[in-house]
Order: sequence, then C-alpha cells, then structure tokens
Amino acid sequence: MHFKELTPEQIEQAANMLKAIAHPIRISIINYLEDGKKLTVTEIRELLNIEQSTTSHHLGILKDKGVLVSKREGKNTYYCLRNVNLSSIVECLSSCQNF
Repeated sequence: MHFKELTPEQIEQAANMLKAIAHPIRISIINYLEDGKKLTVTEIRELLNIEQSTTSHHLGILKDKGVLVSKREGKNTYYCLRNVNLSSIVECLSSCQNF
C-alpha cells in the first residue's frame, strides 16, 4: 500500500505510532526488539539500566499505540514488535542524521 492510498484513519494511526516511538528509551526498546526478538520487561530493564516501573511505562505506551505486542508464556510476558518493519523506521532516521 502506498501513502496516497491511506485513509485518514490510517494516517492518524501512523502519526500516533510515530509519536509513541519518539522517545530515546522507546527507540532503544525498538532497537533491542529488531529481527523478531522477544524480551521480557526484566530483560529490557537490564539492557537499558532503568527502573522496572519506567520500563513498564514505556512498554505500555508502545503497546497501546500498536507498536508492540505481548505474549504471556508461563510466568513471563514477552514483548516483540507488532511488525518487524517498524525497526526500519528507526534505521531510516539514523541514516538521515549528520554525524
């Protein structure tokens, strides 16, 4: 589907997803979940070296806006990207920066 074919509702959803992604911690979470990886809150918290409540807050935002999905497996809840192409957005933005 090309951008010209998107409905106003789809454009609104895309904007909300981009707003949700637009935070350094959330960009880092997406980076850790690229290539179909699944991680728990604890694993993400350890990778980012932040409090579990902060991690849960950011995961909740990403899940609420359709960026992530979660799946319960035994005692753990695993998070992964709803669509693996979402990590391409972060890669694209990284390539646009002038370092």
